[in-house]
Amino acid sequence: MNRASGHLRRTTDRIADTAIEWLGTDSHAANVLTMARNLLALERAMKTILPSGLADACQVARLEDQRLTVAVPSAAYAARLRQLAPRTVTQLARGGWNLTEIQVKVQASLLQSRMKKPLPKQSIPLDSKGLEAFRSLQENLRPGPLADAVAKLVARHRQT
Repeated sequence: MNRASGHLRRTTDRIADTAIEWLGTDSHAANVLTMARNLLALERAMKTILPSGLADACQVARLEDQRLTVAVPSAAYAARLRQLAPRTVTQLARGGWNLTEIQVKVQASLLQSRMKKPLPKQSIPLDSKGLEAFRSLQENLRPGPLADAVAKLVARHRQT
């Protein structure tokens, strides 16, 4: 970490701390802050209970009248979470959360925000021995799609 990024991080942390302190001074804002902290703590608790793939897809949306609303990106996640809801409520209750029900909402926008960007295509050039082996294979293949594919591969690796 260079000096500039370290200074920026400390400044950002200080601003965040100041904002949180300011939220604590107003009673309405303090209630909002408390609710946000509760939702984050509940989401962390759920992530320890649910299977990792499902846990990563779930986002706690609301806690109201002992009903937890959880947003998921697709119907498949929703179906799986509904299956696990009774067990999850029981385990959360053991952890001190006063819940009676989990309500599941599908929000397709979560899928778009959680999708990873595709990794760049990696191409490892063939060494001379590998290239010679593909040339030999190309000569021994009958004409067809496989021969065409091997010919393209040999041509592409000759250029590099």
